[in-house]
Amino acid sequence: MISKSLEELAVLVGGQVVGDPATRISGATDIGDAREGDIVFAESPKHLEQALQSAASAVIALPDTENSAKPLIRTANPRLAFARVLEALNPRPEHQPGIHPTASIGANLQAGDGVTIGFNAYVGNDVVLGDDVWIQPLVYIGDNVRIGSGSVIHPSVVILGNVTIGENVTVHPGTVIGADGFGYTPIGKQHFKIPQVGTVIIGDDVEIGANVTIDRARTGRTVIGNGTKIDNLVHIAHNVTIGENCIIVAQVGISGSVAIGDQVVFGGQSGTKDHVTIGDGSMVCARSGIIGDLPPGSFVSGYPAGPHKEQMRVQAAILRLPELMKTIRSLERRIEALEEDGE
Repeated sequence: MISKSLEELAVLVGGQVVGDPATRISGATDIGDAREGDIVFAESPKHLEQALQSAASAVIALPDTENSAKPLIRTANPRLAFARVLEALNPRPEHQPGIHPTASIGANLQAGDGVTIGFNAYVGNDVVLGDDVWIQPLVYIGDNVRIGSGSVIHPSVVILGNVTIGENVTVHPGTVIGADGFGYTPIGKQHFKIPQVGTVIIGDDVEIGANVTIDRARTGRTVIGNGTKIDNLVHIAHNVTIGENCIIVAQVGISGSVAIGDQVVFGGQSGTKDHVTIGDGSMVCARSGIIGDLPPGSFVSGYPAGPHKEQMRVQAAILRLPELMKTIRSLERRIEALEEDGE
């Protein structure tokens, strides 16, 4: 078990200790689960009150927090500080570099220092692995794949041939990168498969969740930009380009040849039609359907997706429909009665 003093953690996060700096911390957890030796964070007065009543030994709080019954680390961003403490107390599991004897290794492997290839992994021909790459058990890596330094490929990932992955990338279990894009052309009543001969390029500091599918391009490349984070169960079709530092939440579907700018957020279960462009800094709310281009800074929801404020007014109007229908029927009866009286 890793244990650090409150002072050590304060130095780590750039915060200020209030109370006993020697307080030992061995865990970081949510307020409701806290025990002695744990640290929690509070970014509002309500959360602070709950944290002070918990069994936690210390609290990460905002800079203006005073009169605390527990030792504190005061910092401008408690959530970020808590994440750094979590990382410090829960480092990446240790593993022994080297190639497991059950791994299948193709010809001309170029492996940097500290590379680990686990049990029953398959590595094809002409593969290049940077320093400290960790290939975990049961991974399949095709021919001519490049994986940058510090990347971690979790069990049962499939990376097909001619894919390039950058540095410090994490790919979670069950993900498939480089499968054929969905491309066919009709011949009468049948469908002729269009060869998918392009590639996938994934930038640095990308995290890809479990059971994600990223298709190779028909020709050219499918691209995931630096710093982008992709949740579980996301499908990214062929020839998609995703910019830097985007967030793609679970069960999103992005159709072929979509171009997504930098710092775009897709809420869960949202999706796009093919060949649309989504500008930098846009936000797509959960379960939205994009059917046209979005300019930079868009904030959309609904299907078809439109400006979020307008969609909220539409939804408010829909909720009033039963009442409006009653009013319309009442007016119709009154009109009928007036017409009968006129006769």
